[in-house]
Amino acid sequence: MTNKDETLGRRALNRALLERQMLLERRPVPAADVIEHLVGMQSQAPMSAYYALWSRIEGFHPDELAKLLTERQAVRIVLMRGTIHLVTADDCLKLRPLVQPCLDRAMRGGFGRGLAGVDLAELEAAGRALVEEVPRTPAEVGAVLRERWPDRSPADLSNAVRMLVPLVQVPPRAVWGRSGRALHTTAESWLGRPLVESPAAGEMVLRHLGAFGPATVKDTQVWSGLTGLRSVFEDLRPRLRTFRDEHGRELFDLPEAPRPAPDTPVPVRFLSEFDNMLLSYDDRTRIIAEEDRAKLFGVNGVISASILIDGFVAGTWRITRDRGAATLVVQPFVRLPSKDREALTEEGGRLLTFAAGDATGHDVRFEPPV
Repeated sequence: MTNKDETLGRRALNRALLERQMLLERRPVPAADVIEHLVGMQSQAPMSAYYALWSRIEGFHPDELAKLLTERQAVRIVLMRGTIHLVTADDCLKLRPLVQPCLDRAMRGGFGRGLAGVDLAELEAAGRALVEEVPRTPAEVGAVLRERWPDRSPADLSNAVRMLVPLVQVPPRAVWGRSGRALHTTAESWLGRPLVESPAAGEMVLRHLGAFGPATVKDTQVWSGLTGLRSVFEDLRPRLRTFRDEHGRELFDLPEAPRPAPDTPVPVRFLSEFDNMLLSYDDRTRIIAEEDRAKLFGVNGVISASILIDGFVAGTWRITRDRGAATLVVQPFVRLPSKDREALTEEGGRLLTFAAGDATGHDVRFEPPV
């Protein structure tokens, strides 16, 4: 049997994903290295990356990520799929030009229809000048731009600038223990360097496979928000291994990438809101059963923080506070055996120590299955 004919089942794909995502065991590595290995981390919820890093890094302390943000070694910026990602400064400058076609396409749809007749180059220049003068919120940008385009919606104007101009959210936004408005300036101004000219799409694909593979062409397109990547994969084919999933779809992977056995033991894990693993595939069954997606994906695009049992999404979690005490509330999708409840209680206690060390008390509570 050739490599191309080899079939990888759901559990084999699951174990490969968890290994690439550093979720089989925590590793003593710097947060910047993890962020870069994962090709960025979903960061729509400002604090979600702290929980994601805690689940992956041995001894992770939130000050490490806070320092990366305040010292401009990492930023939060609109990238893949037109959503906010936490990336290293170097990746910010490389990835934004690569995903710009996705952002241009998003701008042409939706709010872009309200900008018909507007000179987009003029709008881009005006928006850039505003945020480089002083960091501003989207509402502030839209209000000022409407003075120049009074017949246009401020929201449409600010959203267009968000897609046209590489805007980073500046601290103290997303700094652990602090709060701040979503103030933006340009990546070039904040980092003091220009975007990379003509970055290689092939490098991005290889890195995606390293963090999310094995994957189909469609998977990589879903992850990035880009289209037309088939030719990139074909150029890379001599450097890759190929497999098939249980439905016969062709999977690509790095030749030496780890692919653990399907029965590899997996500890329980707490995933953050909007975890990238839940958004980066055309077929997401390697991480969540199709019938469970509606239980996790809420209205307005909200994706709850989730638990993994045996490597698959098995419920949601949240932390509540009352009179100084913190409670981790776990809501499984099905009734859990005692061993899983015990493992979640133990890991949940560690999560509470990380997230609510200042609380007067900690408790883990299980709600009935949803």
